[in-house]
Amino acid sequence: MMWPLLALSFPLSVFGVQSQLPLHQTDAALSQEDFTKSFSPSSNFNLREGRGIFSPVDLVELPRAQVGIPNPSGDLLLIQVTTYSVEERRNRNAVVVAPIDVAAESLEIALASDGEAFWLDSRTIAYVAKEESKKGTNKALYAIPFRVDVNAGTIRTSLESAVWVGDFPTASPTNFRFTGRSDYLVFSDEVYEDGDIMKVAENDEAWEERPHSAYVFDDTYARHWDTWIGPKKNALFSVKLTQNKARQWILGNKYVNLLNGTGHSSPVEPYGGVDHFDVSPTHVIYTTRDPTLPAALHTKQDVYIVDLQGKNRKQLTAGKHATTQNPIISYLGDKAAWIELEEDGHEVDHANIVVYDLKTSNRYTLTQGWDRSAKEIAFSRDGKTMYLTAEDYARVKLFAMPIPDDSERRHALHGIPAVLTQSGSTHGIHALQNGRLLFTHSSFTSPNDVFVLRNLDKIDFTASYSEDELDIDQLTRFTDQEFDDKGLEAGEEFWFEGAEHKLVHGWIFTPPGFVRGEEKRWPALLLIHGGPEGVWADTWSNRWNPTVFAHQGYVVVALNPTGSTSFGQDFVNAIKTDWSGKPIIDLQRGWKHVLEEFPEIDTERTVAAGASYGGYALNWIQGHPELGFNFKALACHDGLFDVSFSAYATDQSFFFNYEFGGNPWEKKTKEILKRNNPIEFVDKWSTPELVIHNGRDYRAVEAEGMAVFNALQQRKIPSRLVVFPDENHWVLKHANSLKWHYEIFRWFDEFVGERNA
Repeated sequence: MMWPLLALSFPLSVFGVQSQLPLHQTDAALSQEDFTKSFSPSSNFNLREGRGIFSPVDLVELPRAQVGIPNPSGDLLLIQVTTYSVEERRNRNAVVVAPIDVAAESLEIALASDGEAFWLDSRTIAYVAKEESKKGTNKALYAIPFRVDVNAGTIRTSLESAVWVGDFPTASPTNFRFTGRSDYLVFSDEVYEDGDIMKVAENDEAWEERPHSAYVFDDTYARHWDTWIGPKKNALFSVKLTQNKARQWILGNKYVNLLNGTGHSSPVEPYGGVDHFDVSPTHVIYTTRDPTLPAALHTKQDVYIVDLQGKNRKQLTAGKHATTQNPIISYLGDKAAWIELEEDGHEVDHANIVVYDLKTSNRYTLTQGWDRSAKEIAFSRDGKTMYLTAEDYARVKLFAMPIPDDSERRHALHGIPAVLTQSGSTHGIHALQNGRLLFTHSSFTSPNDVFVLRNLDKIDFTASYSEDELDIDQLTRFTDQEFDDKGLEAGEEFWFEGAEHKLVHGWIFTPPGFVRGEEKRWPALLLIHGGPEGVWADTWSNRWNPTVFAHQGYVVVALNPTGSTSFGQDFVNAIKTDWSGKPIIDLQRGWKHVLEEFPEIDTERTVAAGASYGGYALNWIQGHPELGFNFKALACHDGLFDVSFSAYATDQSFFFNYEFGGNPWEKKTKEILKRNNPIEFVDKWSTPELVIHNGRDYRAVEAEGMAVFNALQQRKIPSRLVVFPDENHWVLKHANSLKWHYEIFRWFDEFVGERNA
C-alpha cells in the first residue's frame, strides 16, 4: 500500500529546524560506509550488507510503527511511524491515516518533531509536541483536520499548518486519552508532592538550584530500571477539551489532579503508559502500587475508579493478589475489567482476567481454569465478549470468550477462550462497531502492521478457528518494499526432550545460501533469552533479531528452556531456586539435538550470546566445561555474575527474594544462591568472552559487567569490554544499536570467522 506524503508545517517556535537534532550533533552527515567505519577505524572487519542480507543497518533504518488506533466512527485508523536515517543520523516522524472501511488511499503526514497523536473526532487528529518560548519549554496541542474524498479515493487536508489549540503548563504531559464522548481530556504528568501541575516549572527551578546534588532516601526504593527516584511522581489529570460554535477546539486551563492526596502514582513506573488507565465519558479507572507497602519488596497493585472531577473514588480490588494490569471500562460503562496476578513478589505469575460489575459491585474471574496468562484485554462494543491476547507456544495469540451473565457466572472460572490467530504476535486490540476488531501484529518476518478482523458476530466462541476461516484484512504494509530482496525466513521450530523428560521448544534460523545436505559447514550461534521468565516468540524485535544474526552467516538457535513463558505456568515456575539446574540441562540437550540434526554446522565454530539471565547462563557455562558446549567465544550483555551481590544491588529486591526462595541473608537462601552462583567457578573459566554492560542499568548493575571483565583479564582469557554509559538494561539508541551489533559480530569473527573454517 502506498500513500501520498503531506509535509505539514507548524509554527517555527515549535517545529523549527533546530527542534529535531541528530542523536549526536555533527557538522556533516556521514555515509553508511563512513558511519560503519567510525565504529572501529583500525579494524578490517565489516558487517555483511547488500542484496539478500538483512543487516544491522537495515534493522535500524526500517520504519518503526506503533499500534493502530481507530477513530470514533471506526472507518479510519492512525498510526505513528518513525524512520531513522543513518546518513542524516536522525529520526523522521510521521502520522499515517489509513482506511479501515472507506475506499481511499492512506495519507502520511510528515512531522518535524517527535510527539503524540490521538483522535479528537473522526476527522481530526490531535498532535502534542514540545515548543520553545520566552517562558521556557512546554507542550502544545495542535489539531489536524482532514476529509475523505470517496469519489477521488483520497484522504486529504487543505491545511498548510496545524491549528494551535492550547498550551499545557509543563513540558512533560503524556499518555493522552480522549473518548470524544465527554468534554474531558485525560493524561499523565509528573508532579511534586503538592500535586499542582501549575507549579511544576517553579518547583523544577527550585530543585535544580538546590545547593547540592544529593538524593536522600529512607526506604529501599531509591532507583528503578534506569532512573533515580526524585521528588516527582506520576499523576493523572483531567482538563476540559471542547469545541465552540465555530467548531474550533479549545483546551481548558483548569487541571484536576485525579490522584491528589491519595499517595497513588499512575501510570506505574517505569513501564506503564496508557495501558495503566482507561477513560469513560464519566470516569477514569487506573492501577497503582499499594502505597502502604515498600515498592522494592512487593508487586501488589490495586485498581481504583474515580470520576472526571477527582471525586467518588472507589477501590475495586480486594483480597490477596499481586500486580494488576490493563484496567478497562466497557463501552456501555456498566462493567470494568483488569488483568490480575496472584502471588505478590512473582512478576510472571498466572494472570487472570477479573470482571467487575459496576452496578452490583459483583466480581468474578474469567480465566481461572486456563493455563495461559492474559496480556491485554478489550470489551466488545456490546459488553458481551472479552477479547484478549496471551502467549501460547512461543506466539502471542488473539483469543475471545463470552462474558457470562449472572446465571452463568458459576461456570466462568473454567472458561477456555477461543483462539482467533495462530501465528506471530498480536497486540493493540480495539473493538469496533459492527462486529469488528482492530489489532496490530508482528512476526519474525514483519514488524508492526495493522489488521482488521470482521464478522466477529458470526463466530461461535466455544470453538477454535484457523486464520484462513476468519475474515482478516491487512490494512498497512510499512516494510514490504524494504523486504523485497532480503529473503526473510520465519524460522523452523522443533521440540526435544529436556530436563525431567519434559518437551522443550526451540527455533532455528539458517543463513542465506544454507542448503541441507550440502558439504559446506557453517558457524552456529546459540541465543539465550533473559527474564529468566521470557521467551523467544514469533514476534519482531529491534534488539535481538534472529534474522540479523543469521544473515551475518550463522545458523542461529534460540531455545525456550525451563522458565520460559507461553508453555504453561508449571513450566514457568519450575525455574524457581534452580537457575543453574533444569534450564541449563535444557540448553545442553537442545544444543546437542541441533548439532545432531544439522550436520551442516561446524562444531568447531560455535558461539553463544545472551542478556540478563542469558548472560548469567553464559557465565555459568564458562565455569562448567564438563557440560560440553565447546563454544569458541561468548557475548554477555548485562549478564549476572554474582547472584548474592545482585540480590542486594538490584532495584527490585522482590525479584531475587522470589527466585531464590527468601531474603539473601537467610541460611536456606544463602545455600541456594551459592549453588547457583557463577562467581564460585571462575577458576574453571577459559572461553573468550565479550562483555557488554550499560551504565544506567539498575536491574543488573554495571559492577556485574566490570567484575566479569576483571575476572577474564586476570585469568588472561581473551576478552573485551564495551560500555554504553547512556543506556539502561537495553540498547535503544540507533547509533548505539549499530555499535552493539558491530562489536558482537567483530568479536565472533575473530574466533569463528571464515579464516577459522
